[in-house]
Amino acid sequence: MPLTPLFAAVDVGGTKIAGALVDGAGRLRHRLQLPTPAREPGPAVLAVVHKVLDQLAGTPDWAAVTAVGIGSAGPVDLADGTVSPVNIPGWRGFPLVAEVAAHPAVAGLPVRLAGDGVAMAAAEHWQGAARGAANALCLVVSTGVGAGLVLDGAVRPGPSGNAGHLGHITVDLDGEPCPCGSRGCLEGLASGTAIARRALAEGWRPPGEDATARAVAASAAVGDPVALASFDRAAQALAAGIAATAALVDLHRVVVGGGVATAGEVLFAPLARHLDRYAALSYVRGLDVRRAELGTDAGLIGAAALCR
Repeated sequence: MPLTPLFAAVDVGGTKIAGALVDGAGRLRHRLQLPTPAREPGPAVLAVVHKVLDQLAGTPDWAAVTAVGIGSAGPVDLADGTVSPVNIPGWRGFPLVAEVAAHPAVAGLPVRLAGDGVAMAAAEHWQGAARGAANALCLVVSTGVGAGLVLDGAVRPGPSGNAGHLGHITVDLDGEPCPCGSRGCLEGLASGTAIARRALAEGWRPPGEDATARAVAASAAVGDPVALASFDRAAQALAAGIAATAALVDLHRVVVGGGVATAGEVLFAPLARHLDRYAALSYVRGLDVRRAELGTDAGLIGAAALCR
């Protein structure tokens, strides 16, 4: 009996590198993840990618794999197959497609690359909250802020693969310098890292050892004013970026996922309030904002969607 075709998916981020085999209905098998040694030299990060591939290739289902999809923190360069993640300094113009294709278990299989935001958009459009939407913006709000666009019923990565890279549009003209080289970027105001940094700077103190945005969200949920203000500022920046994008490309649906989105109404209530202010033009009012449905698996499902 012939094996059902599967896709190998790898999701590379600043904190974790995940992998799985994914079937044609978006179901995951053999999921695993390892921490990203983001501050180590590039070869050390690649070694973790290879370790993920080694473990997937060691499963009996590997024989059914027909292609490998990679979703990576960006920017990416589809033409060259390279990645330069802002949060992985050891990878600048790193030939990730060629390095994955050279893995012994991958040899001969097609390898597809996308930025993490585009991968998330592909996943949510295929199996999640953007299903059926002709035009949508899908955001990942986590350690950074990534995004992807669905236009005219299809995910549109653009020639370089970075279309919709909302985290690095300027929303504060005189804002802080960003590692990307610009300043006042959305990511520097709305990412989980930024939320925690702002809260700590304004006097918030975590109740335990956890000083991440997750802990800030927990404090905000019980009414801590500094934590609430930090999330409000992040939501304001997100609203400005979303409204500008909607005005530019005429969207009607917005999907928000990533670790910061797990804060729930702590994020979504002020986001709706600020969108009422910023999305003022008649054709962008009343944007359909939804929570992402695929959670931490979106990057893997999206990487597989690239191979379909």
